[in-house]
Amino acid sequence: MRLKLKQIPFFFAVMGALAQVQTEVPDPPHIKSVVFKGPTEDQFPIVQLGEPVTLEFDDLSASEQDYYYKLVHCDYDWQPSALLKSQYLSGMDNQRIIDYGNSYTTLQPYSNYRLSIPNAQVGLRVSGNYVLEVYNAYGEIQFSRRFVVYQDLVQVPAVVRRSRDLEYLTEKQSVQFSIIPNGIQLINPKKEVKVAILQNYHWPTARYNVPPQFTIGQELVYKYDAQTAFFGGNEYLNFDSSDLRAPTAAISRISIEDLYHHYLFPDLYRNDRAYTYFPDIDGDFRIRTLQGRDPSREAEYTWVHFTLPYTALLGLDGVYIYGKFNNYALEEENRMTYNEETGNMEAALLLKQGFYNYKYVIGREDGTVELNAVGGNFHFTENQYLILVYYRNFGDLYDSLIGIGTANSRTISN
Repeated sequence: MRLKLKQIPFFFAVMGALAQVQTEVPDPPHIKSVVFKGPTEDQFPIVQLGEPVTLEFDDLSASEQDYYYKLVHCDYDWQPSALLKSQYLSGMDNQRIIDYGNSYTTLQPYSNYRLSIPNAQVGLRVSGNYVLEVYNAYGEIQFSRRFVVYQDLVQVPAVVRRSRDLEYLTEKQSVQFSIIPNGIQLINPKKEVKVAILQNYHWPTARYNVPPQFTIGQELVYKYDAQTAFFGGNEYLNFDSSDLRAPTAAISRISIEDLYHHYLFPDLYRNDRAYTYFPDIDGDFRIRTLQGRDPSREAEYTWVHFTLPYTALLGLDGVYIYGKFNNYALEEENRMTYNEETGNMEAALLLKQGFYNYKYVIGREDGTVELNAVGGNFHFTENQYLILVYYRNFGDLYDSLIGIGTANSRTISN
């Protein structure tokens, strides 16, 4: 799977050429462990209108700085919608985050911030795409995250099938689904309805602007092969640093200096190996610790050391450690360097205690990013798919989100 390198650091989505597109701003070095979720553990909030979303993050400066938040409502293509704030918000945003506290009993001090929406100051009036932006006291944006709010007005049954393209028979997965109205009448669905399809809540590889293949009465049917196909990738690698002092199946040794250092076993290339199922959490991470009761403010930060043997596959291009822990950004902080003494690519990341998924991606000199060159592509890989259904009736000022569908490749069929 190849992506454009220039698109990755700003989390472009597909409409990146439009100047007004609301993108996810990468986290600055002092902001760590951004956890943003709805009622489930998945760190991409998909909530029904009225359900809460929660944000949590750490500031390693530990200076109890003031942070403020804003909410931007967006259309299907992530451009700001034509709605006024008073039309999509009840109350007011641009409020200070007041739930914060310093870490305790940790070698690395930090301030931990928590926010829930809706709250006493603000709520959401309409469904659709939203961007949550966090600013410092000087009005400088620190980071942002996308989330979606939907109403349950359509059913979206979906299945995952093997690709029918012989070239990608063992590498790709196709998502097939239908949209069945349930409490809403779709007058001109081919123009009023749009869909977005995500694999593992990963916006850079999302599929957009796929029209219905045909209709049966009010039902819209999407039984494509190539148009809704994704490379399967491979299961994510993982490690667990919940116990500061105990090596695990992934951690070879632990040392303590100014902070704890966890050294992972060297990873293997899996692109030329047979697929092996190993449960993962699709690139996500979970903050947890065995050394305290409140992981948010008692978990320690440790230096995690990654090692990947160098091969000609990498060339002279950049190799990055990739995962939700930094919102899939490709930055110098998570770029590996070549160690002439060992012949390995190496990197050390400062990460909060917990369970982490990660993989290695290659940023080529021609500006593309190969997501699965190191791990390989397999149609057996367990992936979670999300279908978002947007609707704009004649005369509406914004794209509402009228339903979602999900499918998992565990039950993939021919």
